[in-house]
Amino acid sequence: MITSTKQKAAKRSSAKRPSGTRFARLEARLTDHEKSLVERAAAYQGSTVAEFVVRALTSASESVIQSHEILQLNSVQSHAFVESLLKPREPNAALRKAAREHRRTVTSR
Repeated sequence: MITSTKQKAAKRSSAKRPSGTRFARLEARLTDHEKSLVERAAAYQGSTVAEFVVRALTSASESVIQSHEILQLNSVQSHAFVESLLKPREPNAALRKAAREHRRTVTSR
């Protein structure tokens, strides 16, 4: 694995930082209305704009990630999933063909 100079420097500098220390920056352009809205919301929560933005972005990010990475099944779907794991079907011709094509074209790292 080749590591760039920037990656090495970042690794060295992050090793020296106490955990939880904020060092990364994020910039965004807002309309006057959006900025006013954010400032009002932060004031209602008794926090600074920066604190409010970090909390809101973190919460929204976690929500989006969860909706894309966590599969939620109802009881019928859950039962069908478990059954397919416990009693898998024999692969059909299309699946065998796809597996051959995958082995032929995909290179593992």
